[in-house]
Amino acid sequence: MNIIIKLLSPFEKIGNFVIYTVNELGSIVIYMWDMMLSIAAYFVNLENLIDQMIFIGMDSFYVVGLTGLFTGMVLSLQAYYAAKIVGVTYMIGPTVALSMLRELGPVLTALMITARCGSSMASEIGTMKVTEQIDALEVMAVDPYYFLSVPRVLAAMIMLPLMAVLCSLIGIIGGYIVYVYFLGLNHVTYIDKIYQYVKLSDIYNGLLKAVFFGAILSIISTYKGFQTSGGAKGVGKFTTQAVVLSSVYILFADYLLTSILF
Repeated sequence: MNIIIKLLSPFEKIGNFVIYTVNELGSIVIYMWDMMLSIAAYFVNLENLIDQMIFIGMDSFYVVGLTGLFTGMVLSLQAYYAAKIVGVTYMIGPTVALSMLRELGPVLTALMITARCGSSMASEIGTMKVTEQIDALEVMAVDPYYFLSVPRVLAAMIMLPLMAVLCSLIGIIGGYIVYVYFLGLNHVTYIDKIYQYVKLSDIYNGLLKAVFFGAILSIISTYKGFQTSGGAKGVGKFTTQAVVLSSVYILFADYLLTSILF
């Protein structure tokens, strides 16, 4: 009997995980529906929206810029080692540009903003939940989704594409610095090959990815904030869940969007 229980234990864990995942997805869909109703009823809280756009966008400038810079520099260096073997070092520019615009720019921007802003969203709303401030909003006839969730979600969807472009451009510049000043290669070749191989569709599709990533990180982060319980310990627990789940869903969405768009 003990052997049978041990054999069934992994399947039980898998089943519990599937049930938990389905319940979570269902709850998130209901949460999204409530937010859309709030937008339809009240439109947009412009003051909060602008504040969140500044927080997600301008305040994240340095972390996103540094991430893009060093990513582009490392990518250029690694591409050189590979391209040198087959004698196609002139393709380093397009390699850096396409990698940043299509994949690394949007994904790294989303992950960094998830770590910086998504955690803040979850912890701020979670603290309000455990201290009953959200209940106070409801008592004052203020829709908490309209006041707390909608501005954050819309701001993330607006600012993520802009920050992804910034990350990609700085990454391309970082690749240029390594290509020209560290590797001693021709700067004209780097730029010309980018113009030759990079298309507008690469930029548009990268921006579309960033919009989806912004929606994912903000929806999950605010959702986890509203689900918070258990006092200060619960705030830390649900904030961690928000960051981890957002990061995993962003990477999963990146694969799906890449398979569809490219």
